[in-house]
Amino acid sequence: MKIRPIFTEKSMNQAKSGNYSFWVLPTLTKNQIKSLFEKAYDVKVRLVKTINYKKSSNKNARGRVVTKKAMKKAIISLKSGKIDIFTETKK
Repeated sequence: MKIRPIFTEKSMNQAKSGNYSFWVLPTLTKNQIKSLFEKAYDVKVRLVKTINYKKSSNKNARGRVVTKKAMKKAIISLKSGKIDIFTETKK
């Protein structure tokens, strides 16, 4: 799992304007994300914005401690083209 798309209502609305959201490994830099994304989807990347999420631990309903991993979210803008996985099919 190096790149995983995010399918939420907010990310689908941003995809219409050309900003695509993906979960990436926290150790990747912006340049690594850009090159990895260009190889995977055959598009030219204009801009990469990243957001780091810290790991957190909470107690669940049974009183056990559950730990969420640290994650990184990348918002990618393209120079040209679109990504097909973010297009909605109409029913």
